[in-house]
Amino acid sequence: MKIYKILIPALCLATVFTSCKKVLNNVDQGNAVADQIFNDSTLAVLNLNYIYNSNMPDWGGVTGGAISSPNSLSEESYSDTKFFRGTLTVDDVGDIATSVNIANNYGKIRFINTFIRDVNAGTLPVGTKRRLVAQALFLRAFRYFDLVRLYGGVPLVLTPLQAVGQEAKDAALLPRNKTSECIKQISADLDSGIMYLPKKWASTADWGRITAGGAAAFKGRVLLTYASPQFVTADASDPNNPASIPERWEAAYNANAQAMSLLQAGGFGLNASYDNMWFTEVNNPEAVIVTGYNNFNTDTKKNNGYDNATRPSYLGTGGGSNQPTWEFVKVYPMKDGKLPADSKYSYSDQTYYQNRDPRFDKTIGYNGCTWNIIGNQNYRLWTYYYNANLSKPTTFTTVEPKASNTGFYCRKAIDPSVLQSNVQYSGTDWMEMRYSEVILNQAECAAATNRTSEAYDYLVQIRKRAGIEAGADNLYGLKSGMSGAELIKAIMFEREIEFAFEGKRFWDLRRRKLFATTLNGTIRTGVQWNINSATAPVSLTTSPFVGRDGVTVDDAYQYLTFNSKSLDNGYTINWQNQYYFFGIPTSSITNNPKLQQNVGWGGTFDPLQ
Repeated sequence: MKIYKILIPALCLATVFTSCKKVLNNVDQGNAVADQIFNDSTLAVLNLNYIYNSNMPDWGGVTGGAISSPNSLSEESYSDTKFFRGTLTVDDVGDIATSVNIANNYGKIRFINTFIRDVNAGTLPVGTKRRLVAQALFLRAFRYFDLVRLYGGVPLVLTPLQAVGQEAKDAALLPRNKTSECIKQISADLDSGIMYLPKKWASTADWGRITAGGAAAFKGRVLLTYASPQFVTADASDPNNPASIPERWEAAYNANAQAMSLLQAGGFGLNASYDNMWFTEVNNPEAVIVTGYNNFNTDTKKNNGYDNATRPSYLGTGGGSNQPTWEFVKVYPMKDGKLPADSKYSYSDQTYYQNRDPRFDKTIGYNGCTWNIIGNQNYRLWTYYYNANLSKPTTFTTVEPKASNTGFYCRKAIDPSVLQSNVQYSGTDWMEMRYSEVILNQAECAAATNRTSEAYDYLVQIRKRAGIEAGADNLYGLKSGMSGAELIKAIMFEREIEFAFEGKRFWDLRRRKLFATTLNGTIRTGVQWNINSATAPVSLTTSPFVGRDGVTVDDAYQYLTFNSKSLDNGYTINWQNQYYFFGIPTSSITNNPKLQQNVGWGGTFDPLQ
C-alpha cells in the first residue's frame, strides 16, 4: 500500500474553516479554534499535512502557474508556446497573484505564516514546535524561491497580514524586496530546517517529510541558482556571458557540501538502479525531496497522472504526452560516454538506437524497442508507417492507433507492473530532488571554484551508476584536462541526460542564460519511419502484423525510410532576453500599486540587485 499519510488535507484548518463540529463544539470561534488545534499535536500535524499538499510540486516539478509543462520549454519535448514564439506579454506569467486567494502563491504563504504563528503561540513541547515550524519554513522558502526565479525580488511577507479596514489594507500594500534580500530570507528559513529536522525520520509513516539534508540540499539549489548567470550583471560587451561572483559560488559550494554530509549521515545516496529507483516507494536513498502519491480508487486517492498521460495512449487511457523530439534523441552520447564524432562506436541517423548511453534505452521509447510495460516484459513498441495499398505509394498508415507525433515516447518512470486497467491510478512518487542532483550541483560549484579534480569525481559517480563504460583512463568518456569552463559545459550536458523529462532542463537553460545559443533559430522536429512495402516481409506490412515481434530491430530498419518533420508549425524558436525575468502582471500592479515593474518590461525594478 502506498504511503500517503502526509498528503491528506487537514481535517480542521484554522484559517480556512471556522467550524469543525466533531472537535470544536461549543467554543468561541473567534479565538478558541487556533488554541484547540495548536495545543493538540495530532491536529497541528494535520494542518501541516495540508501545507505539504498545497505546496509540494507535482510530477515534472510543476508548482502551479504559467510554467505548467517545463518539458516542452526545452528541446526535450514540444508544444506551440508563446515562450518560444517570442510573443510573451506582461500578463502571461501571472504566478505572483497578490490578491487574497488560498490557491495562489501569497494565499499559500499566508496560510504558512498563520500556521507558524499559531504553533509558536500554542502549548506543544518546544521540540515538537521546532520540528513543525521548521517544515513550514522549508515550504515557505520553497514558495518564495519559486517566485524569485520567475520575477526576481518580491514582497517578503513573514507574518499573516490583516486586511480588515482601510488602514490594514493600506499596510498590506508592500513594495518588492531586493532579490538579495529574498535569497537571504529563503536561506534563513532553510537553516531552521537544517538545525531542527532529523537526518532521517524514524517512522515510515513520515516518509516524504523534509529532513535536515533535504533542507540543506534545497539551500544548495537556491544558492547555485543565485550564483548562476541569470542573477549576475552581464558583461557590457557580451550580455550572454555575465561575469562571475566568486563569493556566491563559494557559498553555494559550502551549502552543497553540508547537504552531502547530512544526507550521507541519514543514509541517502545514489540508488543502485537508474530506472528502477522510481519504484522504490519508501526509504529510497535517491529521494532527497519527494512528493508522495498513492494508487487508490477512493476518496483519498492521489494518483500521479504522469504515467497515464505519458505512456502510449493505446496502452491505457492517457494521451502519449512528453514525446521526445528528434533533436533530444540525438543528444545522447554513445555507451562509451563520448559523442559520436569521438566514439569508438559508429553512429548514423538510420541506426540511431545502437550503442547509446544506457540511459537512452531507459528513457526513450523508440520504434522496435522491447519495453517492459503492462506486465509484459517482451512488449515490442512499433511506431512505423506502412503502405497499405501499393496503388497509392505515397499514402501511409500508422501501425498503431494514435501513433506518436515525434516517432518516440518517453519511458522514464513508467511503471512496468501497472496493468492497462489500472494505469489511471498509478501512484509512483515524484522525486523533486534526487541525490544525483545534489552531486551535480556540487560538481558545478566545484568547477566554478577551481576544484576541477572534485568536479571530475562527481561526474564519474553519475556516469558509473548510469552504466557507461569506464574506458582505459577510468574517466567514463569524459575528456581529460578540462578547464573550469569546459567542465561546466560537461556538467550541463550531463544534467540534460540524467534529468531528462524531469522538468529540470528549462530551469537550467534559464539560469545559465543558454536559450539564445542553444535553441534560438531552431525548429524542433520529429521523425516518421515509412516501411517499404514492396521489399519488406509480409509480417511487417499486413494487418494484424502477424509475426512482426519476431523481427529484430536491425532487420526492421533495413526496410524503413527516415523522414524528418517540423513540430513547431514552421516557426523558429525566438526566446527573448527579457524572459530571464518575467514581467509583473498588470492585475498584480493594479491590486498593489507599490509593486515596481521589472526592467525590460517597461519598469525600473532591477532583479539583479
